[in-house]
Amino acid sequence: MSLNDQEQACATADLTRHQHFKIYKPYGFLSQFLPETRKRKKLLGELFNFPAKTMAIGRLDHDSEGLLLLTTDGMMSHQIRSKGIEKEYYVQVDGDITANAITALQQGVEIGINGEKYQTLPCNAFRLAEEPMLPVRGRKIRDPRHGPTSWVSITLCEGKNRQIRKMTAAVGFATLRLVRVRIGNIYIDNMQAGDVTPLANFNAAL
Repeated sequence: MSLNDQEQACATADLTRHQHFKIYKPYGFLSQFLPETRKRKKLLGELFNFPAKTMAIGRLDHDSEGLLLLTTDGMMSHQIRSKGIEKEYYVQVDGDITANAITALQQGVEIGINGEKYQTLPCNAFRLAEEPMLPVRGRKIRDPRHGPTSWVSITLCEGKNRQIRKMTAAVGFATLRLVRVRIGNIYIDNMQAGDVTPLANFNAAL
């Protein structure tokens, strides 16, 4: 067997050995498998009988929902997190968001990261004409009598801690609900909260 054939065989065996998944992380779950000290939070292992050494690629906050990718391949996880792959979010904000606020989001806003000022990168942001069709969240957002809300699509190639929430707050509109709907070319489609779907051709899909 030639060296190229050996490399191809190793790559094929690696793809066969590792498993990859997309899940709809529900509200109230941590993006991890191991519990935190003195915290009794719901974990990803409660959603499915994942194989050993499965890990989340990136994370969604406890109070955020939507698309999360999982893999047993640590190298794949590192490569994806370092690529600057687009991640699209549907964001419900408190109030009737303005065109000026959308423009500010597109151009980048100043937020705080670890006690220091940070200017977010320019991004794609626009107001959604209609409320997106998403699963009902386990916890009620708020009473509609408290005023209007609006929905925005925000697509980032970076992922600072609670970045979306800090960005909308910086333009005067608090985030009420945050749902990730796309990572690269992988979409959440019609998944329901807690759904788990195995993925084939994982790297090609991104």
